[in-house]
Amino acid sequence: MPASRPTTSVRSEPVEGLASHVLSGAPMAQRRAMAKAITLLESTRADHRALGDELLTALLPHTGQSFRLGISGVPGVGKSTFIESLGLYLIGLGHRVAVLTIDPSSTVSGGSILGDKTRMEHLSVHERAYIRPSPSSGTLGGVAEKTREAMLVCEAAGYDVVIVETVGVGQSETAVANMTDMFVLLQLPNAGDDLQAIKKGVMELADLVVINKADLDPDAATRARAQITSSLRLLGLHGHPEHAHHDESIWHPQVIQISALHKQGVDHFWDAVTQFRGLQTANGHLAARRQGQARAWMWERIEAGLKQRFRDHPAVRAQLDAVTQAVLAGTLPASTAARQLLELFD
Repeated sequence: MPASRPTTSVRSEPVEGLASHVLSGAPMAQRRAMAKAITLLESTRADHRALGDELLTALLPHTGQSFRLGISGVPGVGKSTFIESLGLYLIGLGHRVAVLTIDPSSTVSGGSILGDKTRMEHLSVHERAYIRPSPSSGTLGGVAEKTREAMLVCEAAGYDVVIVETVGVGQSETAVANMTDMFVLLQLPNAGDDLQAIKKGVMELADLVVINKADLDPDAATRARAQITSSLRLLGLHGHPEHAHHDESIWHPQVIQISALHKQGVDHFWDAVTQFRGLQTANGHLAARRQGQARAWMWERIEAGLKQRFRDHPAVRAQLDAVTQAVLAGTLPASTAARQLLELFD
């Protein structure tokens, strides 16, 4: 027993100290601890993964009190400007705001510019705000793999509004909708034809649609608002049951116009968010949504872990290159190859 104590202390003391600084450290110490914690959670090393699991377990009792807001939209819609205006507005109301921004990774070099901090020049230096840019690393939906874990770190640190800004990749936004309490879709007044503006796959996910840069063309913004409102009403009647317009006890997706650059309409946006939170809390949908997200997160990590274990399996590694070459040469069907490799894994 005595011989095992040094190993335990080496693993637990750094994590305990890190968790302590995240929870109640002095402002600068807390920021450093948050950065270290998220970096640890993003690491793919097995020993770091074990320490990360221990850290999350320590922080978990202190999470769950924040409001998680997902923001998405096509590149150029003004997401960063909107988030900075919103963040500064919320800080003025007494909130602490954490922003997790996801930048697209290059398919050639794998790198990212991670320029959101420079675009949010006022918010990024505010003592009541924390901005963490991360690369998407090719993840579908534009959400970094460890975004959920980073959200828990921010919540444990006392940030009561956590915003996730995703890469605008069209209809692959299920990921952010499945990890936040409210999914907001930003649109431009002149987004193209009507069908572009009301793509069903994205609209069915949106709890709130925001037409940004409405000051550039007020008439176009008004038309876009009318078109999207009609489409949301149609989806409510014939689509998602939780958006059914005949039920007044649930939230019905809304469309609003703002100009984030001129800070016009940000207060109306937050009023809508507050209304959404109150209604969804009262009817139990917010708690049910988070439970479903926790279950989905567990299965997502199981699938990722199984995939990694499959690749690391000695028998699979020994045959993988040969089987892959046979598939590429057209001598072995891909389905047969997959079945053969899975049998080796068994």
